[in-house]
Amino acid sequence: MKPLKTNGIVVTIQGTTLLKAIGGFLLFLFMIFSISGAITSLKPEYRISSDSVNTAANNLTGEMLYHFLGWENHSFLQGVPESSPPPRFANLVFKLSTNINLNDPRSLLGRELPYFSIYDSKILVAGEGTDYTNMPVESSPPLEVLKAEQEAALQNTEGLEASEDNNQSAKPPMTTGDKNAVYVYFSHNRESFLPYLKGVTDPNAASHSQINVTKIGDKLKEELESRGIGTTVDKTDIQEALNKKGWSYAQSYEASREVVQAAASADRDLTYFIDIHRDSRRKADTTKEINGKQYAKVAFVIGAEHQNYEKNLKFANELHNRLEEKYKGLSRGIIQLQGKRTNGKFNQDLSENAILIEFGGVDNTFEELNRSAEALAEVFSEYYWQAEEVTSPASGDSEKK
Repeated sequence: MKPLKTNGIVVTIQGTTLLKAIGGFLLFLFMIFSISGAITSLKPEYRISSDSVNTAANNLTGEMLYHFLGWENHSFLQGVPESSPPPRFANLVFKLSTNINLNDPRSLLGRELPYFSIYDSKILVAGEGTDYTNMPVESSPPLEVLKAEQEAALQNTEGLEASEDNNQSAKPPMTTGDKNAVYVYFSHNRESFLPYLKGVTDPNAASHSQINVTKIGDKLKEELESRGIGTTVDKTDIQEALNKKGWSYAQSYEASREVVQAAASADRDLTYFIDIHRDSRRKADTTKEINGKQYAKVAFVIGAEHQNYEKNLKFANELHNRLEEKYKGLSRGIIQLQGKRTNGKFNQDLSENAILIEFGGVDNTFEELNRSAEALAEVFSEYYWQAEEVTSPASGDSEKK
């Protein structure tokens, strides 16, 4: 405390009081700037309005609501699964105010690192072990590979054609007759596998004009037709079409779209459209042992930028659930792709029964891939014939001949 004299008047200033006043003022300024910053950083849909309140409420799941009510009445907690952790209020507020998900670092890095948003996909249904660290990745092969200026020598190809007629002897109880209901094609038709490419170790360079994903289509056709479902496999060389037109690899879906549209116009019986790819992930992420046998995992990819999105998702969810029931862990789940740096449709707007499937990764063998194709054909045929019974029960007898 320091006394001052001014015109005979003694003024006493207490240091602690002055510090408190300054501290209070600084705290006030900090709060004002913090609140202003939080409000301006909110996405427009989360700013205060009737619409924003409704949108924010959509982020509250049923389990979260039960947890909130359970803080006052513990009876509500009985409706929450034991595996469901209580919500962290601070994390929820932080996510809503900054649009950053602490469980997904891409929500921060995607806005800071150039081209990082290309990996900004979303897990709609997570399969066993699937998270944002091991999601499917589409990589672009080097330019010399795309133009087929050089192609790797082949190895380990003995016996790849041996299993083509294994299932042709048994006559299926139901059949589509002369009609082909399934159309299989390949937007990235030269995606190949490292075990068959001599001297190639780079996943981005796993490309070949002969040994590639089209062989999975052959196996899938074999298995579907052994179950009575007529199938067309289109092996149009999309990469060659790109080279002729001078298009980039990113335009693969535009090139394959022309092929699919032509096929759909020529054959009105085609109902299901399957685009087969392979992932660039390594074997640890793309392989599953089931009953002592190795399988190549599959992942379903859905483009969300079209009106058929929910119907395509329903179709993918049916196949995922059926695989989970019979081949636990085979499906990596359902991934949604949309945004500026991805196609966003993948030709799935052409049919509500269109889907893109990633079969295995660069390290998988055709022995593993063929097992997965057989598993998919099994669950797909069950789904197909059940759907046929529901939609056309009157015509079922004619199709069972």
